[in-house]
Amino acid sequence: MDKILEALVSSSHPVTVKRAIVKKVMEAAEKEVTDEQCQALYHLTTRLILLGEDAFQRQVGLQVQEAYARYHRDEFARFFSKEYVFGLLQQGYGSLDRRDPVILDFLHGSLRLLISCPAVLDLAPQLQTEVLRIICERPEPAICAKLAIILTDFPQCVPREKAGVLFCHQLVRTFAYFHCTATEERELREYVTQVSRVSALLQGIWKSEPTMLLPSLQEVFAIISSTDPSFEPSIALASLVQHIPLQMITVLIKSLTTDQNVKDASMTQALCRMIDWLSWPLANHVDTWVIALLKGLAAVQKFTILIDVTLLKIEQVFNRLWYPIVRQGALVVLSHMLLSFQHSPEAFHLVVPHIVPLVQSLKNDGISNSKTFLLQFTELIHCMMYQYSGFPDLYDSILESIKDLPKPSEEKIKFVLNQSAWTSQSNSIASGLLQLTGKSETGKTGLVNLGNTCYMNSIIQMLFMATDFRRHVLSLPLNGSNTLMKKLQLLFAFLGHTQRAAYSPRSFLEVSRPPWFTAGSQQDCSEYLRFLLDRLHEEEKTLSALQVTSPKPAPAPPSAEIVHNAVSQQVADAPSHSDPVVAEGDGHTLVERMFGGRLSTAIRCLQCCSLSEKEEPFTDLSLAFCPSMSQPQGPTDEYKGSSTVGPCQGAVNGGSECSEGSLKEGAGTRMERPVVEPTLSVPDLVDYFLAPETLENDNCYFCECCGSLQRAEKVMRVVEAPEYLILTLLRFSYDATCHVRRKILDNVGIPLHMCLPLCQHGSSASSSSSTSAASSLSDSPESGENLAKKLKPSLKEEGEKDSRTKSEKNCCDSEVLSVPYVLSSVVMHSGMSSESGHYYSYGRNVSSTDGFVAQLCPKALGNSSLSEVSTVPQEDIGCADRKSMDWFLFNDSRVTFTNFQSLQNVTSHFPKDTAYVLIYKKQEVSGQPSNAGTVINGSRLSGEPPLQKELMDAITKDNKLFLQEQELNARTRALQATSASCSFRPNGSDDNEPPGSCGPSGGGGGGGFNTISRLVF
Repeated sequence: MDKILEALVSSSHPVTVKRAIVKKVMEAAEKEVTDEQCQALYHLTTRLILLGEDAFQRQVGLQVQEAYARYHRDEFARFFSKEYVFGLLQQGYGSLDRRDPVILDFLHGSLRLLISCPAVLDLAPQLQTEVLRIICERPEPAICAKLAIILTDFPQCVPREKAGVLFCHQLVRTFAYFHCTATEERELREYVTQVSRVSALLQGIWKSEPTMLLPSLQEVFAIISSTDPSFEPSIALASLVQHIPLQMITVLIKSLTTDQNVKDASMTQALCRMIDWLSWPLANHVDTWVIALLKGLAAVQKFTILIDVTLLKIEQVFNRLWYPIVRQGALVVLSHMLLSFQHSPEAFHLVVPHIVPLVQSLKNDGISNSKTFLLQFTELIHCMMYQYSGFPDLYDSILESIKDLPKPSEEKIKFVLNQSAWTSQSNSIASGLLQLTGKSETGKTGLVNLGNTCYMNSIIQMLFMATDFRRHVLSLPLNGSNTLMKKLQLLFAFLGHTQRAAYSPRSFLEVSRPPWFTAGSQQDCSEYLRFLLDRLHEEEKTLSALQVTSPKPAPAPPSAEIVHNAVSQQVADAPSHSDPVVAEGDGHTLVERMFGGRLSTAIRCLQCCSLSEKEEPFTDLSLAFCPSMSQPQGPTDEYKGSSTVGPCQGAVNGGSECSEGSLKEGAGTRMERPVVEPTLSVPDLVDYFLAPETLENDNCYFCECCGSLQRAEKVMRVVEAPEYLILTLLRFSYDATCHVRRKILDNVGIPLHMCLPLCQHGSSASSSSSTSAASSLSDSPESGENLAKKLKPSLKEEGEKDSRTKSEKNCCDSEVLSVPYVLSSVVMHSGMSSESGHYYSYGRNVSSTDGFVAQLCPKALGNSSLSEVSTVPQEDIGCADRKSMDWFLFNDSRVTFTNFQSLQNVTSHFPKDTAYVLIYKKQEVSGQPSNAGTVINGSRLSGEPPLQKELMDAITKDNKLFLQEQELNARTRALQATSASCSFRPNGSDDNEPPGSCGPSGGGGGGGFNTISRLVF
């Protein structure tokens, strides 16, 4: 077989013929082949892979070797022996040098073919030795990147114990030789990718073996503090900084700055090189480490080093402000260096000539975040000119360039200068980013934005605020399972009980993200919600079916009293057949019990008056805007001048969020927008959804009685009200002229309380009615947006309606009850399209008995306006709730108190911020049995259910880690306060801690390779 294959690939036959024969050779691998034939084929395919003359030969070698290794793995393991691997790594292969990346690619591919074979474990010790030898030879970044891929996929090949410490040392030192000689964008991309892969390998080693972290950091410092003039370490070392835990920063900096063995020259060199790292585009927290070292040196009064480094590097740091990808970190360092250098204007005057050109560039560069950056930069300049007044010849041009920008107050300038002096640094070595803070004053936990995941964060917070659903999820016995519901249960447990300010939902994102969603891109939160609920529903159905068919002991039957109570409860609450408090095992999934309702669709032929009716399940109602209500267009004329002035709640990219504090600070400089009262309300859209639709013209109905297409009337009615009513406002309409989806920016009024008309059937459904009460939530063809694409009846039909006979009306009309609902959560969309923008949500805890108690009000079908409430006028309902701070604003990591009035006015103040998804909770109705609380295994829970042991253990472990981090930080600050007792402060009350960060910002918007041409090396 090997002779045939060798002759074939070198022949002159057409490629199609060659491919056909190669396919036959691969199919032959399924049959019995002698060991001798296998070895011959493996040798041939290896030669084709490594020394193939063209891509076709190399591809044939890979395909054939993979096919035979799959069916004859033992023979391949004997071929890929220790001796063979040793020869490849020591001597190379043929004309290939042992350092050729192709050999490492072949090694990686062969190991993957043996991934589940014991032969990999046999090879591991030898590979550990060879890997260490290769690293000691200081290979190029390409070789190191190949090794990193192999070791990441096969961690058993990473050197261990003492050899592991030596390996980390040598790998860090190899980083120092990763100098970039690339000039083209493609080469820059490749270089950065290679460095990132190797740094990720070190991160993985440090996580699995924490004892290797400190020796590695010592080696990093030894490299950057070297005073050897013939050696300049690579800036690629900056990529390691982002993998160092921030909680170690104070301990490490204190150790460095107080170590008597570290000479001033070495410390100066190390600090200068860390400042050079600001040019590395993808490293996080470099500015944090630089400022921490500056503050640490000030705490031990190493002012000579600070002066030398500031005067030497201040212009270089300023020049980094020209590059958007690194300017934010550079500004933080520049601010600290200038504000702390208060004994002389020398440092500030070094950068004065460069200020005006930078300001002009920031005004005109068109980058989205340049305006915010410019405000921060001008505030710094005002502080410095205030500190060093008396140089009008230097400052006149600067004042002219920033005259139209806001100036900070004198009190703020004094405060900034007082807390920034070197004599004030000893009380806080770590910057604000380090300060570990617990939950906000709200007691709620935010969710970290993992890169344009605000669509998921807003939905998760909305579901978490659905009290009864949350309690059910937390009470499910899911120990040991690995289902999506278990992941949601764990996420809810952390949101409710972690002590962290924000929790990272990475594991839940990975299992809940729809397969067609592109990672890192903005998505539709409504689409994600439907997918999530459908997944949970189908998963529970599948597990229930498996439990029914599995030969397990049947659970004890419920007592007669429980059965009687459950039956009487269903009879008493006839409108709702999916009560959330029904004991488990009623045949409905949790999603059906919480969010499931039923719609009845009736179509009446206007010719013969025959009626066809069917029922379908739904989990949300998609509410369309009437064509006469709104047009899908940009901001109205009154907003054209103001819609682009101030930022909305989030960035247009949807990944990074704008903190609420920054919005408030800039409020004084924005034009005041006119407050426009909404002309529509949510009840109006629901009324429009339930209004009759005329089927005519091209949309005529085929009547079976008439046997032809006829004009007909289509009516939808809610026949089963869900416990949680999810309403999606269809704000994204397709513009056939421009072939794009545009957003409808109409301000829709959101009532705190509303009623949903519920039809009580007095007669059985027709022959076309649906008979399955527990059908799939996703089976309905009209469960999506098409449910809401309805038209108002025409004037012609109105006349026909009036001419109907009394008997015709009786067969269709039903008694209508008003089911009361109270608002629970609202997801807001900030932006102009479904593919961009930012999501955030408002929510509050609402259970079955919260809010008001209403009467079930029979209404005529034609008088079913949701704005009519049978108890109290809408204006008086919840008037106290509008001002009380019982609402929460969830904006990724940030959670703040708010009120209902703020929710109602957000679109008036920010026209691009509109309500998108709403959840209303069904309320208790007087005269019916109380449904308060949650029933689990026959026991009613009036509050939060106790956490199961598995959940409690996970939370306890994480909270202990968090407390250890807090304790370490507190002890470090106490030591710093002791050493600072003799420091001079102009004001006795200036030792307050600087305000902490609100946590990681979402998405890391901007940067990346969008500005690859501006990378600085």
